[in-house]
Amino acid sequence: MTQPLSSLRWALLTVGIFTFLTLPNTFAQPAPNKLAEMEKQLEELQKAVENLRQNQPSTNAPERDSSGLSNRVTGRFSSNRTNDPIARIREEGLEHSKVMETLSYLTDVIGPRLTGSPNLKRANEWTRGKLEDWGLTNAQLEAWGPFGRGWSLKRFSAQIVEPQAIPLIGFPKAWSPGLDQPLVADVVYLDAKGDADLGKYKGKLHGAIVLSSPPRELKAHFEPLANRMMETNLLRLANASEAQTFTLPFSSAGAPEGGRIGIGAGRRGGGSNSVDGARAGTNVTRSGSPENRGGPRGRPLLQGQQRFLSFLAREGAALVVSPSSQGDGGTLFISSASVPGFEGRGGTNSATNGPRVWSTNAPAIPPQITLAAEDYNRLVRMIQQGEKLKMAVDLTVQFHDDDLMAYNTIAEIPGSDLREEIVMLGAHMDSWHSGTGATDNGAGVAATMEAARILTALKLQPRRTIRLALWTGEEEGLMGSRAYVSNHFGFYTNVAKADSASTNSRPRRALTRQPEYGRLSGYFNLDNGTGKIRGVYMQGNEAVRPLFRRWLRPFADLEAETLSLSNTGGTDHTPFDAIGLPGFQFIQDPIEYSSRTHHSNADVFDRIQADDLKQAATILAAFAYNAAMLDEKLPRKPSDEK
Repeated sequence: MTQPLSSLRWALLTVGIFTFLTLPNTFAQPAPNKLAEMEKQLEELQKAVENLRQNQPSTNAPERDSSGLSNRVTGRFSSNRTNDPIARIREEGLEHSKVMETLSYLTDVIGPRLTGSPNLKRANEWTRGKLEDWGLTNAQLEAWGPFGRGWSLKRFSAQIVEPQAIPLIGFPKAWSPGLDQPLVADVVYLDAKGDADLGKYKGKLHGAIVLSSPPRELKAHFEPLANRMMETNLLRLANASEAQTFTLPFSSAGAPEGGRIGIGAGRRGGGSNSVDGARAGTNVTRSGSPENRGGPRGRPLLQGQQRFLSFLAREGAALVVSPSSQGDGGTLFISSASVPGFEGRGGTNSATNGPRVWSTNAPAIPPQITLAAEDYNRLVRMIQQGEKLKMAVDLTVQFHDDDLMAYNTIAEIPGSDLREEIVMLGAHMDSWHSGTGATDNGAGVAATMEAARILTALKLQPRRTIRLALWTGEEEGLMGSRAYVSNHFGFYTNVAKADSASTNSRPRRALTRQPEYGRLSGYFNLDNGTGKIRGVYMQGNEAVRPLFRRWLRPFADLEAETLSLSNTGGTDHTPFDAIGLPGFQFIQDPIEYSSRTHHSNADVFDRIQADDLKQAATILAAFAYNAAMLDEKLPRKPSDEK
């Protein structure tokens, strides 16, 4: 739809028409008078334009790229023309952003941030110092745990050396043990469909490098790897009921992609979602089971393969190799090594009483690596056609057990008359290790930090204290946020056993409220990649709709308009929501999150969309400020405590 012409444009058009009509008469005059008359008219035109520019009324209306093809967002809000704090937040966030500088240091310089690793501790300390430099107070590293052992990769390479040289694309699984020395060994393909097929391999695998899984069929891609939310996606979200939980990413055609679990509740489970690891199983939400954490990408072995892993460990295999469970073209998805006999279906994040791979009491396991699917498939085919392969592998790692605790970075912008009440915003800072954790979730960390920087740079004084939290242990089951919620806000305990006569009955639960339970207004989380914010999942809290609708209105031109009553889970807002506190995750464009970057070696700075991230940080700052300035705290859902 075309916009009305401004007064300046009408004036210029009028002057232009006047000039067009009068210039022919000028040229019709005798030659000596032509030049003087033209100079006079041009002088008058310049004066008219200058006067119109000086007298034009100011506007706070944002400008939007009319091409519809650009990722650029623009806004013409100036603190010289308005005292509206949201307009000032918008100007600072879109025109003076530091978000990419923050993200580059976090991902390029510090690098991957596996929970318990020295890199993550360095990120804790760097973010604390940065927030202090920006003027936040009470900046600290708050311990939780004990978590267990940290792990760092020191050196890795893998290639086929016989019958020809084949460099391989691969990566060790987190918490895999290393090799005592570089290894050159025969490669064996474990072609077993069940336990009955294992007998032929007994006594033949000691010291061997074993390809432990069938090859994975690869097909051509006929849809783009990257996409944005279409109107059909957003309409579906807007029309969703409270009972709906979105677990699949959206395809470019507007329908869920059946084979990929990426954005939404199933994307990361977090187990029973108990608020404290010591109370596992007491605080179940709709966020899905932990084996869906990250979908099929990079997850540890399934139940049948776990039995095979136990067999390989008993037989003394020197190295266990598996194909990337998703991705192609050199992109591989990877998480942690598996513990034979303990992990069960779902691997490291499943609810189990056995030790996790990072536990100090984890049993000895064989070294484990993942190869890109194309490389893995070729090796299998070569062996099936009678080739005898030898592989050379160099794998050196370091375990860290000097400090078994992990840490969340916490900092605050102090409030004024309602300073005892709290608005929180946050994102998880830990990542997997094959990339640099840019989209998952350096982007969320940088945007959250940028939101705080915007507010302090503008010297906006919130009524409530705004508290920023950068969580750790999220990838292992929301551990850092769960521990924080338990210690500061509350946790459920079972007070009676379920009715044994009914298999569907639930235990009665009692909520133990911590001192800050009544002081929290709400928590806003960002953890769905690099995509711009398109709206908010309201987690079934209909009462916040009019507030959020008003808060999104200034960003409608940036395509942030959708409010969905539905739930999304698998990230750090769910521990808040689970105990009745307002906790929200933003709806974001998927971009390449499920197809390319989530838990993969391609999760690096170059996959970040800068203008999307600026938009997200700006909206996050505006939501935090608006929530901090309300007369009342955000409304809460009715309690389900029984």
